[in-house]
Amino acid sequence: MRRSRALAAGAAVAAVAVGLAAPTATAWDNPSNITATPSVVAPGGRMTVTVDGSSCQRPGSTVESPVFPRTRLTSLGGNTARATVTVDHNAHAGSYGITARCGDGKTLTRSDAFSVVGGVRGGIGGSSTSGATATDIAIGGGLVTLAVIGGGVFWMRRRSESRA
Repeated sequence: MRRSRALAAGAAVAAVAVGLAAPTATAWDNPSNITATPSVVAPGGRMTVTVDGSSCQRPGSTVESPVFPRTRLTSLGGNTARATVTVDHNAHAGSYGITARCGDGKTLTRSDAFSVVGGVRGGIGGSSTSGATATDIAIGGGLVTLAVIGGGVFWMRRRSESRA
């Protein structure tokens, strides 16, 4: 009698354990996390997108975003897949999401997964491409003349001090 109760209790515990583990096993199959590295990128920059979930290791699994084309994921083993993407050169600054399409049509979208930063618009600034103007030459010539006169006066004073 004691043995049958112990076996019945053991069977009940085993059934509960299997029942609790089954949903967990299918959860690992679904995509569960999307990570973009680096999380801040310039237009035209490259980044690595990593997706957790064994279904994303199946052939045909992809990631996509409004600022980079659909790209195939490659398996890293375990429950992780990865893709290296290039952000469009004409991407505008802002935050963007990534959608992973894995295995049997399972999808996961992470909004604000990465940010695109705007580039600095370079130019010639205060420089001139036409060369020095007459005003520039007059100012430069005046400064050189003052430097020569100042140097001459300093040299003459030092010379007269050494004679005394």
